[in-house]
Amino acid sequence: MRWSTILQQYYFLSVTCLLTALEAVPIDIDKTKVKGAQPVDSAKIEPPDTGLYYDEYLKQVIDVLETDNHFREKLQKADIEEIKSGRLSKELDLVSHHVRTKLDELKRQEVGRLRMLIKAKLDSLHDTGIDYHALLKQFDHLNHMNPDKFESTDLDMLIKAATSDLENYDKTRHEEFKKYEMMKEHERREYLKTLNEEKRKEEESKFEEMKKKHENHPKVNHPGSKDQLKEVWEEADGLDPNDFDPKTFFKLHDVNNDGFLDEQELEALFTKELEKVYDPKNEEDDMVEMEEERLRMREHVMNEVDSNKDRLVTLEEFLKATEKKEFLEPDSWETLDQQQFFTEEELKEYENLISLQENELKKKADELQKQKEELQRQHDQLEAQKLEYHQVVQQMEQKKLQELSPSVPGGESKFKPRM
Repeated sequence: MRWSTILQQYYFLSVTCLLTALEAVPIDIDKTKVKGAQPVDSAKIEPPDTGLYYDEYLKQVIDVLETDNHFREKLQKADIEEIKSGRLSKELDLVSHHVRTKLDELKRQEVGRLRMLIKAKLDSLHDTGIDYHALLKQFDHLNHMNPDKFESTDLDMLIKAATSDLENYDKTRHEEFKKYEMMKEHERREYLKTLNEEKRKEEESKFEEMKKKHENHPKVNHPGSKDQLKEVWEEADGLDPNDFDPKTFFKLHDVNNDGFLDEQELEALFTKELEKVYDPKNEEDDMVEMEEERLRMREHVMNEVDSNKDRLVTLEEFLKATEKKEFLEPDSWETLDQQQFFTEEELKEYENLISLQENELKKKADELQKQKEELQRQHDQLEAQKLEYHQVVQQMEQKKLQELSPSVPGGESKFKPRM
């Protein structure tokens, strides 16, 4: 379960259909002096999988739109609100015939793919009489009323669907993490029930010891604070902490040189902090919790720094954040081990849900077992009938042979071959 993190640059491109990245203020940096610095060709960076069920369709539409010079030019001049509002979608009417033809073909393929998915799902439920038109209404990233043509409505729907789905992505991840923690505790308690009192006490003692061991870690700097960034500057980048410069830091960590710090680039800044708390070699450290901690850090910095809420950090936003008091004198950062993920009531509710699901599965398993037994009974009955029929046929054949070859007394045939 779990996915990996979304690259924020692609999030932005997905939501805004390739809003061209602005150029950052040029800063002279000799990256050859930085530890582990690698030249990056931004043109070769592949957009990541967004996790959307229409991800491939989204990427293909973006790629085709990029080939139209008129649309690309309009895109460069558009702001994010103009794109989200759907006004830019109207420009689709002016793209070349070649591009429109490609978009039409992509839409027909996507509609065909969705129909196949629907049919496979309904076939598994043994349904007949599929109304594809009605079922396609559940997909809101394209206009199902016109399955053959890609229109401005389709682009508008694709932008809005991606915006909504990707904005809910983090929320969904938090919910999944909470379920993960509740399941972990549920399984621990269920295991304890299987032990005798002595073993149970040993396990409880070990559990508490592991918790204390995990909580015993160095202080974690507040994400996005000067102390945290200076630590990255010194330990990860190999630069003198006395020479720390926010503008240079931004340019250095804008890995693809597009003028933004996206989600992936921001999350990379927290690796050193996370390593203080989590080590994959340690039994007490849960790597799923580490990724949740990374997500919380990134969300916090975005909330503090991303003033226009486009989920990208510009150089201007970054420098403005470094002037705030919170950058120099931040509050202490509470790690996950200092927080409660769920209440006892929530755990009980979750366990009740699990119990209901288990009962439902057991019920289905019992039904399948009965069906299996009935099929076996029918099979055995057919085999018995087959054997009985075979025996009758043999008896009839023997009787027929006897009628064709009568015997004389003494067992000799009355017919003798000629000498």
